[in-house]
Amino acid sequence: MAENKEYIIQQESAGAIQISEDVVASIATAAALETEGVSAMMGPTSGDLKPARKMSAKGVVIEPEEDGLSITLYVMIRYGFAMAEVAGKVQKAVLAALHDMTGFSIRAVNVMIGGICFD
Repeated sequence: MAENKEYIIQQESAGAIQISEDVVASIATAAALETEGVSAMMGPTSGDLKPARKMSAKGVVIEPEEDGLSITLYVMIRYGFAMAEVAGKVQKAVLAALHDMTGFSIRAVNVMIGGICFD
């Protein structure tokens, strides 16, 4: 049975480039987890997710829009780190990784801090 995957399509002069949303989520996850102060990815808390949104297993929501992608990441922060500073670093890391690896226009990178890890 074939998997039903969502693809993000970018039209180029030589044809279309299609990248699976799972690939985009994997890139965003890797960039977030490499950021100092991030402990783990997590799912949204009840009520955080609109019914029209689809979240990957990696704690990432991708919303393709006409002017670019909106990415929302659900993370846990390590105890002792400044949350706003870590979130800002996550935004920059994810934006750079997605732009460099996919070439897609990124409209927004939203970071939702759902918990603190005390390890």
